[in-house]
Amino acid sequence: MKENNSLRDRAWIEIDLVNLVNNINEIKKIISPKAKIMAVVKANAYGHGALLIAKKLSEIGITDFAVATLEEGIYLRKNNIQGNILILGFTNFDDLEYVIKYDLIQTIIDYDYSEKIKELNLNEKLNCHIKINTGMNRLGEKYDHLDKLYKIYENEKLNILGTYSHLCVADSDIKEDIDFTNRQIELFNQTINRIKMKGYDTGKVHLQSSYGIINYTGLDYDYVRVGILMYGVNSSKESYQLTHLKLKPVLSLKARITSLKEVDKNESVSYGRTYIAREKRKIAAVSIGYADGIPRNLSNKGLKVKVKDIYCNVVGRICMDQLLIDISDITNIKIGDEVILIGENEKISASMIAMKGGTITNELLSRLSNRLPRIVSKEE
Repeated sequence: MKENNSLRDRAWIEIDLVNLVNNINEIKKIISPKAKIMAVVKANAYGHGALLIAKKLSEIGITDFAVATLEEGIYLRKNNIQGNILILGFTNFDDLEYVIKYDLIQTIIDYDYSEKIKELNLNEKLNCHIKINTGMNRLGEKYDHLDKLYKIYENEKLNILGTYSHLCVADSDIKEDIDFTNRQIELFNQTINRIKMKGYDTGKVHLQSSYGIINYTGLDYDYVRVGILMYGVNSSKESYQLTHLKLKPVLSLKARITSLKEVDKNESVSYGRTYIAREKRKIAAVSIGYADGIPRNLSNKGLKVKVKDIYCNVVGRICMDQLLIDISDITNIKIGDEVILIGENEKISASMIAMKGGTITNELLSRLSNRLPRIVSKEE
């Protein structure tokens, strides 16, 4: 991709595709030799840019993708992403014709969903994966509803290409959670075996997402669904990693200084006067705010940014399009200087920022606004 300097005038995201490839190669080291990577690019590839990520993954041989919605799948198809694209979530019955039209794969979320499809006048069989509920109790037909599961596999309107479930506490090292996850694995395997013993074809089988991959190695399924770890970050500071891979962050977030001010002692900055200077300070406005995805609840929480290799505090309330930083310790600063808000250093890592905001990295990154251009910073 050609660099367009005008895209860097205000605020932008830089994507390091070398790090993306590194992360894929690291993950390949610990998965079953027969397992294929299903790259999870839902929510605009966790904020990284779904098309940008999917194109690069396609170049290095990834042919299976997962999205959350029909619209996300259509977007990839319209931009010439080939291979299998699985919709992990619900699609309205009236829209299933578009699943067929765009050669997508629909998740069958339960028995009732399957039965309703029997009533539809689809022009061909619906490509699908069957979801089995092994304890998360979100989507999927429950593992012990065998009669209902068998009827799903008998549905002549379905072309069943796969069967899967989802682990809900695979990122925990608490004994009760480990026991629960092992029980989920056991229930899934038992259910798959019972379905096969009845003569039904389960298609490709998959269970592990990111933390299932690194904390429950040795499992032998057809796919692994790789989400947050593909992007080189941990979901949270508390997320357990039994297997440590040499993962590198793919995303960095930058903006520019737009205004410089001197604030006297006892003067305030930003809305609500929540920050009062204790002494004379130098304050800079930065061209990014909560409409870009910097959570407003990070105001006055010790959030730091990096300017000229020096870490500065964000002060006062974060505004819709701007925030303010204390630059008193920096010399030779000028309007237009680059500010790094998310980077590789721990002080400004996505997981650290998410923790300060009381959330997880997945949410922080996926909420980065579409008005932020995604620009390739490094590519092999």
